[in-house]
Amino acid sequence: MNRAKLLRLSSILVNSLSSTRQSGLHSLRLNQVTHFSHFTQSPTFSRNPHFSNISPNSHQSLYFSTTPDSLINLILSKDWSEEFEIELGKLNPRVNHESVVYVLKKLNRNPKKSLDFYKWVRDKKGFEPRYVPSTILLKTLASREFLKDFWDVAEEMKGKGFCIDKHIYGAVNGALERENLVTEAGVWTKFYEKMREDNGENDAVKGVVEVIMGSEWNEGVESKLMKLGFPLAENVVFRVVWNLKEEPLKALKFFEWIASSRKFEHNSVTYSRMARVLALGGLMDEFWNLVTKMRSKGYEIDNYVKLARCLGKEHAVKLFELMMDGPYKPTETECNWLLKMLAHELDPDIELVNRVVNKYVGAGNTHTKALYDGLHRSLCKAGRFDEAKKVVEDMRNAGFKPDNITYSQEVFGLCRLKRFEDAVKVLNQMEAEGCVPDIKTWTILIQGYCIAGQLNEALSCFAQMPERNLDPDADLLEVLIDGFLSQDKLLGAYKFLVEMVNKACIKPWQATYKLMIEKLAQDGKLNEAFNLLSMMKQQGYPPYPEPFTAHISKSGTVEDAKKLLEAVPMNGLPSTEAYLNIITSFFNIGRHSEAKDLLYNSPSHVRRHRIIKKLFGSKPSINSPS
Repeated sequence: MNRAKLLRLSSILVNSLSSTRQSGLHSLRLNQVTHFSHFTQSPTFSRNPHFSNISPNSHQSLYFSTTPDSLINLILSKDWSEEFEIELGKLNPRVNHESVVYVLKKLNRNPKKSLDFYKWVRDKKGFEPRYVPSTILLKTLASREFLKDFWDVAEEMKGKGFCIDKHIYGAVNGALERENLVTEAGVWTKFYEKMREDNGENDAVKGVVEVIMGSEWNEGVESKLMKLGFPLAENVVFRVVWNLKEEPLKALKFFEWIASSRKFEHNSVTYSRMARVLALGGLMDEFWNLVTKMRSKGYEIDNYVKLARCLGKEHAVKLFELMMDGPYKPTETECNWLLKMLAHELDPDIELVNRVVNKYVGAGNTHTKALYDGLHRSLCKAGRFDEAKKVVEDMRNAGFKPDNITYSQEVFGLCRLKRFEDAVKVLNQMEAEGCVPDIKTWTILIQGYCIAGQLNEALSCFAQMPERNLDPDADLLEVLIDGFLSQDKLLGAYKFLVEMVNKACIKPWQATYKLMIEKLAQDGKLNEAFNLLSMMKQQGYPPYPEPFTAHISKSGTVEDAKKLLEAVPMNGLPSTEAYLNIITSFFNIGRHSEAKDLLYNSPSHVRRHRIIKKLFGSKPSINSPS
């Protein structure tokens, strides 16, 4: 869109949609500054108290002398060949579940080497493919160049009875869509659904779960399980434990019983899944006892992030420290994930953040920009800006230049404390240093005003963006819509959304449309809600009839229902399901007359549907108007 037009539009919106403007808004405009006092140089990063005087090179040789990292360094340094395989064989690396997972994670940005390594350990070293390493490789290969190999791995997983969970499905689907492999993404969805149908609940798993869930654990349950004679396969045990996650103590009983009575040898896969079930259930004493036993037998957690997601922050940090002391340490990506998770807290625990950073650096890892930002993020959110500035000084001394991420964290922290003038100064400081605030930085500032209930100021900032060659996006639109709604300005939010779509050519998030449709339908503003439904369809989103159905069934008319049926289909005529939903909703709430009126105006195949016959009976009166 032409920015001059957007500038005029934003000015109109500020004047027409906001409440009465307060004085002094123009004093908040960002001004170019003529000078800037740089942060005073501070001691080096290693002297920062947050890093416990750890030297950047401490433990480096010990860390890189471990077998998994030596193996990774060798794989990355040479092309794969038969000669190279001979050289690898002479290293005699330890090939087990943990080591294969660790190497595949480290190679996840190099599909060719990941695939070569996987084939080598499978075909030459006798490694039996398991769920976790297979899914890591699957995500790595989800690209245009490696599609054949991707499908080979997927078929191998299906053949071994694996059942991919929805998170892996989503990650792979996202990777395919980013490569514009729309057709392949559709095939992948069908493959995933078929795999879940074939492998998700086979008879063996289903039978075991039904017996265990049928009563409290006792000798009778054990006797029934013995009679079932289910296969003691890793994949069966893995899935039984997961299907018992709603009853974690029963899952643990089963886990212990098959080891003692059936002599099943647990491994990293089954231990890790049992640990997740206990963590999800909040059984922390049992969780740590299991982890201790697991490690005493030489097994390690195979996926830190998946398990840490199920834990509280203190336990997640404790597990991180435990794994950093082991041979298969959490990766840089996993460390950064943990720091972000800790910063997500309303009031970040800086002691926990320091423990993570110190442990990671203490293992000989280099200081990365992401590591500095991880600590800086929590300090800013906690309002400890003096300490945050010292981290920025150390960042500079280490050769990393503060960027939009760094400054945005400070802006967010200041906005959280309603120190908006200071937040604006940070933006001026950025420009003075040649770091132009981007759309995300502006969005954070505007969000700060919205959260503080200062919608006028948020809109004033929004009006300045076209002058700075910044186009609003779906994230910013969502923030401003939330700002309107927080001030009970539902129609203002609606008008703003329509203007931004029609005149600024923004495609809102699907969630933004859905939220506004829900609010409008609840408030009885069906015409406005129908308009958004139409806009939603025009931008390629699926229809969202649920809020309409709920409102219309309670207080709407048959004409409202007809209007919804016309609006719902993406192509052609309304679906049978759409008719059934509305007619059933009328009927269930006791509005039988409206249900019949709508039914008489429905196609004949709807009137003959089994659900309709069950509701009204098979009387002739439902087949034609009375």
